[in-house]
Amino acid sequence: MTAAAGLVLTGCGDESGTAGSPPPASPTPTAPTMPSVTQSTPVGVGLPLTVSRTGGFAGFDDQVLISADGVATVSSRGKETIRCKLDPSLLTTITSAAQQVDWASVVATKPTTKHPDDMILAVTANGKTARIEDPKLKPLAAPVSKLLTEAAIPPGKLCTKI
Repeated sequence: MTAAAGLVLTGCGDESGTAGSPPPASPTPTAPTMPSVTQSTPVGVGLPLTVSRTGGFAGFDDQVLISADGVATVSSRGKETIRCKLDPSLLTTITSAAQQVDWASVVATKPTTKHPDDMILAVTANGKTARIEDPKLKPLAAPVSKLLTEAAIPPGKLCTKI
């Protein structure tokens, strides 16, 4: 994140007010190995994050929206929408995994069923949605599974109802 902040500051003019002063003697450092960063798809930022589970033999229609403060809004077909606070260890795991995803390289596509009774697990962050089996989302596979099985649907031991 510091490198990205440095990139934002690169190119700012001299604010000392001395109009005729020469530019600094050393060139501004660059980071050629950094991926290109755009405001719409920041690299290393993943919250808020939405996990959805739809389809399958059981006809799932679940959604979990996780905000940066660790509050999850959980909705499921036929059930009341609830809010719960994620266990700090699970939130840390999800946040860390989301930061490992290069969101700029994720192609935004609406996941569609591949076969009858296909269950779609999808993650949406930074304006991009992809199926959890997308190789670019690999860091999120285990935390999302834990979220869906042990935390939020229905609220479990890793998500305290608020």
